[in-house]
Amino acid sequence: MADTFATVKRNLRGYLRRFGGRKTVASDLKAGLVLGVESVPDGLAAGVLAGVNPLHGLYAYMFGAIGGALATGSAFMTVQATGAMAVIISDVSAETPGGLTPAALTTLGLMVGVIMLVLGIARLGSLVRFIPTAVLVGFVNAVAVNIVLGQIDNATGFAAEGANRIARTLDSLLHFWQWSWPTILVGVVTVTLILLLERTRLGALALVVAVIVGSGLAAALALLDGIDRVATIGDIAEVPQTLPGMQMPDLSVVLALIVPALSLALVGLVQGAAISGSIANPDGRYPDASADFRGQGIANLASGFFQGIPVGGSMSATALVRAAGARTALANLFAGVVMGITVLAFASLIGYIAMSALAALLIIVGVRTFKVHDIYMVWRTGIVQATVLTVTFVLTLLIPLQYAVLTGVGLAVILIVVQQSNRVVLRQWEFDDLSALPIESAPPATIPPGEVVVLAPYGSLFFAAAPVFEKQLPAVPVRLEGAVVIVRLRGKEALGSTFLRVIATYAERIRAAGGTLMISGVSEAVHRQLRDTGIIRRIGERQVFRAHARVGESLQQARDAAQRLIDERGGADD
Repeated sequence: MADTFATVKRNLRGYLRRFGGRKTVASDLKAGLVLGVESVPDGLAAGVLAGVNPLHGLYAYMFGAIGGALATGSAFMTVQATGAMAVIISDVSAETPGGLTPAALTTLGLMVGVIMLVLGIARLGSLVRFIPTAVLVGFVNAVAVNIVLGQIDNATGFAAEGANRIARTLDSLLHFWQWSWPTILVGVVTVTLILLLERTRLGALALVVAVIVGSGLAAALALLDGIDRVATIGDIAEVPQTLPGMQMPDLSVVLALIVPALSLALVGLVQGAAISGSIANPDGRYPDASADFRGQGIANLASGFFQGIPVGGSMSATALVRAAGARTALANLFAGVVMGITVLAFASLIGYIAMSALAALLIIVGVRTFKVHDIYMVWRTGIVQATVLTVTFVLTLLIPLQYAVLTGVGLAVILIVVQQSNRVVLRQWEFDDLSALPIESAPPATIPPGEVVVLAPYGSLFFAAAPVFEKQLPAVPVRLEGAVVIVRLRGKEALGSTFLRVIATYAERIRAAGGTLMISGVSEAVHRQLRDTGIIRRIGERQVFRAHARVGESLQQARDAAQRLIDERGGADD
């Protein structure tokens, strides 16, 4: 009992260290204040981008930051509603009759949280490395375009129609004379102020000042006769002067939200993994990606229960809080508290924030998210990567994002399988008396009688590569007269059943012609496969040579055995 208590006490003390002490609290409070204040308009804008009540975006920022600060493995990761995730939610809401209700939004957030949490508990943080860069670059840059196009209505005051954002943008351009110039003016002023003020000592707070000034301009224009009124948050949502209460999920929509939840979890985890792999903790160690998976899952559970949209690790917010002087996780925790205080103190003023001012903020975010250099780099990498990037980019623009990102990953897997299967190369190793090192050359078209032929395959020998490997094998003549073929498999830790059948069939064909097939460099795992599948009996147990620590020893044993076999057969023929 005493040992258990000591362990709990030690773990608790280690956990509390993530929030620093007296030496770091001042810096963390300052950084949290900057992030918290800046996150208010940013969170509202995320809600606008997601196509839901803007307050759901603000609540997500609030509880996401608090949940992330308490649970992630990264001391600095800020968990918020990212632009990519918000655009996915917008597409889900557009596809749902009547839009996402608060209960359905809670269900979506909880499902995303459960997926992230399960992956984290299973320690599957390394899964994100299987998502190709081409998919990510195509997706992120298309999301940037979607962010900009998605705000055309709010920026112009014209409600366009169309099946997707491109169609609605074209419709808006074709009806430009119906745009509201006061709405456009507020947006232009907001953009100008952001670009000018962020170069001053205000830094990130320039966003806050610009949105406030833009909204003030909208309120002033509303006082003038004959001027179109600029839409505000108060026109689409009531802003209560209380913190959000808990919202129970709607279990009837679980099946309909499985694909969106998977897509949101995937995008959130990838963005979070970028933070885990690039920003070290205060002790200099990089956080465990699986621990960050768990933390983001808990943050989503908190956000979902308290009416927030799904959240994930935000690179921009993490960079902001660190630039503001954060030294521990206390900064993000305090940022969430600041947002809560802001809601309680200024709820009556939030309703006056102009929608076009938030649209201006989002347009700047979208433009800055678009990375031409990344597109160029992937495009120059090769035809497969360029194809994956193009297809992902186009699909993300034309179809709902929850399907586009999964389709992009699926396409990448297919193309990579095709590409890797065609990269299998079979080479012949020849040895002479001048050196113990082999001379590599193309394999013979036909197995020469009475000789030892050593073949070394390069590449992954999985099922799709087996036919490519088989085509490169030397043809088996009617009579081999004692020839031996040695296939070197050193470094292969697993072989598919398709490849094993190819080897077994080839061995039987060689034996029927009077020759022998041997395999060298067989690992324990491959030997187990050969034994369990019965392939080793078709090849011959004496023809299989296990790998040794000394490189080349197994192959030398096979060559010696092959030469003895040829000598024995030669003597018998005599």
